Amino acid sequence: MSLTYTKSGLWFSAVSSRGWSGWLLAFILTAFYVCIYWFPSILGYHEKGLNYGLIGLFDGFSRLMNGKAATQWFVYGFFYTVFVIGFGVKFILKYRHSRYQVIRTLSVMFFQLGFAFLIPELLSKLQAPETAYFGKNMVNMWPLNYYFFEEWHIKNMLSGGNLGLFMLLLGIAMIFVISPILTFFYGKRWYCSWVCGCGGLAETAGDSFRHLSDKTEFAWKIEHWLIHSMLVFIYVTTVAVIYTFLKNEPNYIISKDAFVYGTAAFTAIIIGLLYLYKRKDMDKDAVFTMSALGIALVVIILINKLSGAGHIFFIDSYSLRSWYGFLIGAAFSGVIGVGFYPILGSRIWCRFGCPMAAILGLQQRLFSRFRITTNGGQCISCGNCSNVCEMGIDVRAYAQKGENIVRASCVGCGLCSEVCPRGVLKLENGPLDGRINESEAMPIGNDLNLIDILMNKK
Repeated sequence: MSLTYTKSGLWFSAVSSRGWSGWLLAFILTAFYVCIYWFPSILGYHEKGLNYGLIGLFDGFSRLMNGKAATQWFVYGFFYTVFVIGFGVKFILKYRHSRYQVIRTLSVMFFQLGFAFLIPELLSKLQAPETAYFGKNMVNMWPLNYYFFEEWHIKNMLSGGNLGLFMLLLGIAMIFVISPILTFFYGKRWYCSWVCGCGGLAETAGDSFRHLSDKTEFAWKIEHWLIHSMLVFIYVTTVAVIYTFLKNEPNYIISKDAFVYGTAAFTAIIIGLLYLYKRKDMDKDAVFTMSALGIALVVIILINKLSGAGHIFFIDSYSLRSWYGFLIGAAFSGVIGVGFYPILGSRIWCRFGCPMAAILGLQQRLFSRFRITTNGGQCISCGNCSNVCEMGIDVRAYAQKGENIVRASCVGCGLCSEVCPRGVLKLENGPLDGRINESEAMPIGNDLNLIDILMNKK
């Protein structure tokens, strides 16, 4: 039990230590999300626009913002934004002496208020209904927006005129150009801790529950399998869905056959280059993902050989994607991801399910200048760093051995460095060489054998 969390009382408060009030809060949050996603009528929403109950209270504000009656999603977005802003102010006051934490929190508040709530609603009011869609989810991109490349989404973006086309091209540039560059210089923190709405809610409203994240090796293994399975699934189904609306016609930009074989070749080249030049830097989760993508290659080629309708394993691609949207996009990221804050910690979705976190994590591990450096000689094993890590990283273990923290799951929130009483941890950007120093670290404690160390030096 760390000194910081003992003094703050988080381990002794029922709501933040899995007590009865914590379970009650989890039940209330889960019930609210279930109603939002699947039973909006309980909250008062009527599909014909005749609202009542809780949702009906927001009709006036909704018409002012977007010119339409309120929906459950407008109410959800309003509450989401209020919680990020309100608890963001609380977080800033708590860490007001840290310039990094203040600026980082102001950033997530800005993106949630402006890009995730106000701008989409105002654009919806300014544009005709059939051209308004491009304003939604402006701070998200594939693979977090798993439907980004679906036919209906692309058509709606294109129907938005010049602005819609710009947003579509910007989304593509974010995937292949902007995001990799930002991740190279700053790690995945540029998105997960500075921009993302899911991360913003976890950092602000979920701050009191960050210490509940499981730090065991078993949880780490589950994390590897789950999050990278999501990434592989999204990749394969996205290729399959794009394949369904392409045609083998001369006047088409790209044919079905050219797309599927081109994608297979592109994937094979990327995997080959990673194995050739970065295999030593890959940890187990990266090796698993690369192997799974290799298997996915076979599936992608089979797409062209089956019924011609974009089926994977003889299952309709759109049906498969809709089940992903239900089980993962709604039940996991929403209901469990937020509803279980008081039980499993505040970054459940980010750690175990977000495909965006998975792909950014691989880039961070293999191609980023970001790392958290440690000074093991100064570590007093207080445990503050591990307790405050919401991604389930046992930071203290790295600090004791003097190893750089380059874990793919690290979101670079910097709280571990903030709560360290000895200045052991430091967020840094530096050259790629020497980032991963696991083999160079001297073992300590029960692993220490002075005779072996002396013999190895001879």
